[in-house]
Amino acid sequence: MTIENGENLNELLKIRREKLAKLIAEDKDPFKITKFKVTHLAKYIEDNFEQMENQTVSLAGRVMSKRGQGKVSFYDLQDSSGRIQMFLKKDTLGDEVYEDVKTLDIGDILGITGEVFKTKMGQTSIRVENISILSKSLQILPEKFHGLKDPDLRYRQRYVDLIVNPSVKEVFITRSRIIKTIREFLDNKGFLEVETPVLGNIAGGATAKPFVTHHNALDIPMFMRIALELPLKQLIVGGFDKVYEISRVFRNEGMDSTHNPEFTMLETYEAYADYEAVMDMVEELFIYVASKITGSDTVEFQGHSISFKPPFKRGRMVDLVKEYTGVDFDVIDTVEEAYAAGTKLGLQLEKNLPLGKIIEEAFDTFVEDKLIQPTFVTHHPTDISPLAKKDYSNPKYTERFELFIKGAEYGNAFSELNDPIDQKARFLSQVEQKNSGDEEAHPYDEDFINSLEVGLPPTGGLGIGIDRLVMLLTDQRSIRDVILFPTMKPEK
Repeated sequence: MTIENGENLNELLKIRREKLAKLIAEDKDPFKITKFKVTHLAKYIEDNFEQMENQTVSLAGRVMSKRGQGKVSFYDLQDSSGRIQMFLKKDTLGDEVYEDVKTLDIGDILGITGEVFKTKMGQTSIRVENISILSKSLQILPEKFHGLKDPDLRYRQRYVDLIVNPSVKEVFITRSRIIKTIREFLDNKGFLEVETPVLGNIAGGATAKPFVTHHNALDIPMFMRIALELPLKQLIVGGFDKVYEISRVFRNEGMDSTHNPEFTMLETYEAYADYEAVMDMVEELFIYVASKITGSDTVEFQGHSISFKPPFKRGRMVDLVKEYTGVDFDVIDTVEEAYAAGTKLGLQLEKNLPLGKIIEEAFDTFVEDKLIQPTFVTHHPTDISPLAKKDYSNPKYTERFELFIKGAEYGNAFSELNDPIDQKARFLSQVEQKNSGDEEAHPYDEDFINSLEVGLPPTGGLGIGIDRLVMLLTDQRSIRDVILFPTMKPEK
């Protein structure tokens, strides 16, 4: 690092660099320190004051505020657990050290040792006996009353956001607890957690536009996975009865309050189960996680009280469309009739859409945002569900559901299609849609067909977006508020 490098720094930044230069000149370079022994965290001391009083402790953290003058100062130290007050006295530290203390800046990282006590005002504090500067902050943290408010800057500089906005840190601690609780639920159900490839020769398991990269050694294009599905089902073929994976998937699509190009998915697959068994498990999972995380079966989310008490509402997609539009797609059998009905409703429909896609467009436009309480939307059309088993009582639809809460999808599941002949025909139909311009249509996957020919038992599969679930349980408006480092356009 260069101290004097001709940068166009404002005066405050120059002063910080000058302070660092002085420390280095006095052989007190903080960046030469490699470790500090921490014995306690701030929150533990605060929560257990009676047993900690008069004990000598060592803490490390960041200076967040400075008060006092003359021979006594009060600084706040923030570590990973919270804040605690430092009582700094010239007579205790000595003239030279106290002079260094007075030059400390907000943001500097310290290691301190001292005795736990309470001030006359009743505030838990550390009477500092020894102090070390472990890192010098050369940037200016946002001042405490206004903090870091600009959303764009918060997401770009998440490290600053976490320092100055404690509630943000709590969201991500809760996120970690949610994922841990999901694992606990599934492990208790006998599921095995596994890992599958991020890179593949095709992007399968969902209908989405992939990110494309190049493998130099093999000299072939490869795709970032858009779903976890296909290799997990191949593990069921291989003899595992219950598997799950929680991992990142990547979709080269639009961004909004509920979509980020990379996001975290949970997918589970259970042999000898169908989509109705999966619905029952989802009800159990949601109330289990909500109760563990919030202590209640009801959460407040964006002005609504969302109840996870089972059973959730269940309704076929076409029945819900009929309820909100009056159009009964159940009795419509041709694309032409469906197109005319959709156009009459005011839908802006592209040419060459399959019938099921028109039903889905009607659902997305007129129904989705009306579903506030948890609702299983079942029996999606077969031509938009290339991996789901048909409902053999009405092959126009599939044994599939999506879970909707406050107008957003939170889960997608189905009785997995295990008929290799039917699957091959549907893949070929998807290829036709892709050739007609649908970039999100599912590619043909020869290896997956081969695995089905080896034999996939009846299987229930499930996908849940972890980020949206975290939004729901922490009452966050944007997916960027629950992803530590959301995708951002580079600054100029």
